[in-house]
Amino acid sequence: MMKRFSWLLLLSGTLLFAQPGVKNDMPQETPSSKTETTALETAQADTSSDIQHLLEEKHNLDIQLKENNVWSKIYSNYHIYKELKDEEAALDRKIGELNKLSKKRRLNKQQRKVLAALKSEKKILEGKLQLLKEYEKDPFKKFLTPPAIGNIPSVGNPFAIIAALSFTEKLKNDQSEYNSRYASIKHVMDGLKEKKKILEALIQRDPGNHALRKELADTEEQINTFTPVVEIFKTTQSVYTKKIDEIKLNLQAEIRKEIEKATTIGIIILLFLIIIFLIKYLVKRYMSDNERFYTINKFLNFTFFMLILLTLLFAYIENVNYLVTILGFASAGIAIALKDWFMSVMGWFVIIIGGAVHVGDRVKFVRNGMEYVGDIVDISLLRMTIQEDITLTTYMHNRRAGRIIFVPNNYVFTDMIANYSHAGLKTVWDGIDFTITFDSNASKASSIAKEVTKKYSKGYTDITRKQLNKLRSQYSMKNTNVEPRIYSFIEPYGIKISAWYHTNAYATLTLRSTISMEIIERLQQEDDIHLAYPTQSIYIDKDVRKPHHPEATPEGEQA
Repeated sequence: MMKRFSWLLLLSGTLLFAQPGVKNDMPQETPSSKTETTALETAQADTSSDIQHLLEEKHNLDIQLKENNVWSKIYSNYHIYKELKDEEAALDRKIGELNKLSKKRRLNKQQRKVLAALKSEKKILEGKLQLLKEYEKDPFKKFLTPPAIGNIPSVGNPFAIIAALSFTEKLKNDQSEYNSRYASIKHVMDGLKEKKKILEALIQRDPGNHALRKELADTEEQINTFTPVVEIFKTTQSVYTKKIDEIKLNLQAEIRKEIEKATTIGIIILLFLIIIFLIKYLVKRYMSDNERFYTINKFLNFTFFMLILLTLLFAYIENVNYLVTILGFASAGIAIALKDWFMSVMGWFVIIIGGAVHVGDRVKFVRNGMEYVGDIVDISLLRMTIQEDITLTTYMHNRRAGRIIFVPNNYVFTDMIANYSHAGLKTVWDGIDFTITFDSNASKASSIAKEVTKKYSKGYTDITRKQLNKLRSQYSMKNTNVEPRIYSFIEPYGIKISAWYHTNAYATLTLRSTISMEIIERLQQEDDIHLAYPTQSIYIDKDVRKPHHPEATPEGEQA
């Protein structure tokens, strides 16, 4: 462009010099020629500055389109793939022509070398095409496709609210990322259009610049390639945004509904809790029996648990008939697989409702020939917990005490459980046996035994009498005699005196020890009463190893 303006200036000067009547003296210039020369120089300078400015704008646009622009990179790879495909087609044509000559055996040595080189080049070209295979068809599909929405969570319980909120946040991030893709391709499209305008302006000022014309053609090709992509992206983005907004609104409605539902259930549970605590307070205040209060407290806790369970089941199971059907089918499996567990639960109902055993009762439990005596410290849904105490059973059989024994509730159906303190009757019969010789005064020994037992058991006897009178309205009791009883029996070594009396079920050994020592002391003070025990008398007057001669034994003497 600069050369063209210089040539025009030179041509103008030559024409001026060639006009008739004009002197050729250089220093003599007219004012009009000076003005034209200055205008041309000014126009040349302005054009040069304008071109430089356009080139700078184009350079900046190229940098923006290439740096951190995935769309330009995809298009570049797509364009390279198309060029490689064109090269492959040209190679196939050349190889095909040479192959035809080869079949007719018209190839010379130079042509065979060319054919080998072309085949080798084609192999290299096929490798490049294989690397760019994904750009063969619809190279922008991967970026046009919106992120997968995935499974939309259903807000059916309070814990699902967290999942719904997390899913909503995921949708928000996906939508933001997809919108950023659309913004980037719009930015690329705007940049290409701006670049096209700059190139057209440059070509208008320099029509003969073939490099600019080729770059303009490439830019137009890019615009034509991106135009349908932008239209598809715009439609897809609109549909995707509406779908995301719809899902968000539905989830927000479900979350709000679930919060209201959870609040209602919470109020119901709180109401149940207040009622249970009120009942417990009234029972504790007006019931003096701590053991009964413990049982009622356990029952109230179980009732509260069942009410909460039923409330939650009916609140969060849409089809109750379906639940009933499932439980009906599952009951057979439960009865077989969890027979002991199921029987323990049934045993718990029998214990709680029947009232045969309460917390605090002293019981004896027999299992596989072993006897355990202790106090019930807890009755849970599946088992009773017993604390073993020092009793006559531990003294005579186990020689161990203080253990915690767990008895499954289902044993109430299969094993014997003896209650030492049922229905408030906290006394039991206990007996002490001693043997006197046949020549002792048995009547006096019996009187001493009765006197001592009556002395120490009087308080328990009165308590038992009162309690039995209360139980006669509940049970058919024939014999309610509670006074100490003394029995006499003939035994191989003497006369056995058996003394029976009432004692505290929780301290039998203590009173037994006291009464035993008192009876021994009283008997030892009597001269006509002698305690009997297995004895043996041996009389020795000769060596038993020598043979016995009857004739040598004096008359009337016994060995």
